[in-house]
Amino acid sequence: MSELEKTQERSRSETLSVLLGAAFLMATSAIGPGFLTQTISFTNELKATFAFAILLSILIDIVVQLNIWRILAVSGMRAQDVANKVLPGLGYFLAFAVALGGLAFNVGNVGGAALGFEVLFGSEQVVGASISAAIAITIFLWKDLGKAMDKFTQILGFLMLALVFYVVFVTKPPVMETVHEMVKPFTSMDLLKEYKWLVVLTLVGGTVGGYITFSGAHRIIDAGITGKENIRQISRGSINGIAITGVMRYLLFLAFLGVVLLGTEIDMSNPVASAFKIGAGEMGFRIAGVVLWAAAITSVVGASYTSVSFLRTLFGVVDKYYRFWIIGFIIASTSILTLVGRPVKLLIVAGSLNGLILPLSLSCVLLAAYKKEVVKDYVHPMWMTLLGWVIVVFTAWMGFNSFAGIVKLFQ
Repeated sequence: MSELEKTQERSRSETLSVLLGAAFLMATSAIGPGFLTQTISFTNELKATFAFAILLSILIDIVVQLNIWRILAVSGMRAQDVANKVLPGLGYFLAFAVALGGLAFNVGNVGGAALGFEVLFGSEQVVGASISAAIAITIFLWKDLGKAMDKFTQILGFLMLALVFYVVFVTKPPVMETVHEMVKPFTSMDLLKEYKWLVVLTLVGGTVGGYITFSGAHRIIDAGITGKENIRQISRGSINGIAITGVMRYLLFLAFLGVVLLGTEIDMSNPVASAFKIGAGEMGFRIAGVVLWAAAITSVVGASYTSVSFLRTLFGVVDKYYRFWIIGFIIASTSILTLVGRPVKLLIVAGSLNGLILPLSLSCVLLAAYKKEVVKDYVHPMWMTLLGWVIVVFTAWMGFNSFAGIVKLFQ
């Protein structure tokens, strides 16, 4: 093999590694404490019929990710810069909204990491939160930040999948029944009309809402994997991210379903640990601690990295010292949790604003797909555009309803 061929092979290998890392960064950003609690709550409510919501949310997530990853990567610009091209000043609003929503999520993520520590070692919240924050900060002090982040999220991502699969094996849920329920509503218009669509939209918001959908896209832009020539690999990477998230959601659903069908009441103050303990005994309880901590700490990394990436191109001081801004973001999240607790009103408002980010950001990206100054000679597939606008309408409806309900609480 010639030197040129070796260089090309190494380049392809590095590209695939970055794309896999970006997929895991996106997936593990989505799989946080809220993701786990959301999954068990809906499983408890809907039982096997929750399978349909999982399938449909995955299909919607794929459309969202394909649109955002392809257009941003082809342009080589981050979401806030694309938004400013669509409407001057809009990128600043988007960056502020993402950073505020990311901070709200991160307080919950640090809390989830502390809860995982408590399950594993019986430690107090301050201790678990501080140690977890220190571990996350270490990632951002690494010389090759990109590779450190990729490896960290991949290792913990695979660990979570393996542990949850073990719990599924122990609880023995009715897998074939869930497969049947997954496609059953498609066979009847009445079943489609009666289904709880808000559940589907909630899953979409929790998987690709806020900062989450941009975590992987911004990672590949930082790595320089951009341009029309990389479009196939970029598309594959975006689908891989959703596939990882979908497999994890489905495995969690199966594990929780096996427990729910036993009829034993789950302690909703710590539903994941309670469910795993019911299903797999003391081993399940410890597994829950590892899964909780792994889900939370990878989400801390993803939320911090992505939230600051929205500020880098808008403010020179952030770009110059971006590692320290990320570390400061983690310290701020941990301080809010340990010193103030969870400021409920702030988190509720920020979380509700987060629900409006996806329709806003996706709209900007779809409009930018037809601006030559953004995508040059790239032609975006019409089916992606049309499906993208359908999703914008649905998620905007959900987001505004959610925010309107929050506003009433404060009146």
